[in-house]
Amino acid sequence: MKGNTAGLAVGQATFATDLTGSESPDDGNYAWEGWYSYQVTDNITLTPAVFYLSRPLGQLTPSNNSQAGISPMANFKIIVTIPMFDNEGNLQGIETTFCTVFNKLAASAIVFNVTSVSAPSVLSVAAGDYLTADLQISVLTSWS
Repeated sequence: MKGNTAGLAVGQATFATDLTGSESPDDGNYAWEGWYSYQVTDNITLTPAVFYLSRPLGQLTPSNNSQAGISPMANFKIIVTIPMFDNEGNLQGIETTFCTVFNKLAASAIVFNVTSVSAPSVLSVAAGDYLTADLQISVLTSWS
């Protein structure tokens, strides 16, 4: 489907390679991430991701101990469209709707990230002019 994407990332944090004295640190670690983004609709994207950490606690990690997890993420686009009677009333209506969404998400246990808020724009259709704006939100869950 158009809009589907995949990705793979590998990284390594900065770590000590030599300590004062004869001790050698064992804190080098790698982080791996793989993900695939499914474009379910124009306004909803699901992105499951798999993470792997080779030494999550650095030198404090017990031997042969690594950590892996799966974190599905969903992206939503909320589109607000209000009839354009007067510009000030429309902007207040869009602002009120976005604030309501923020407040409901903040009051929940959902971990979310607002990825973008568009500037209001005029949408002209046969029925008249509308003021429209959209809000994009990512919701992350975690399974380990």
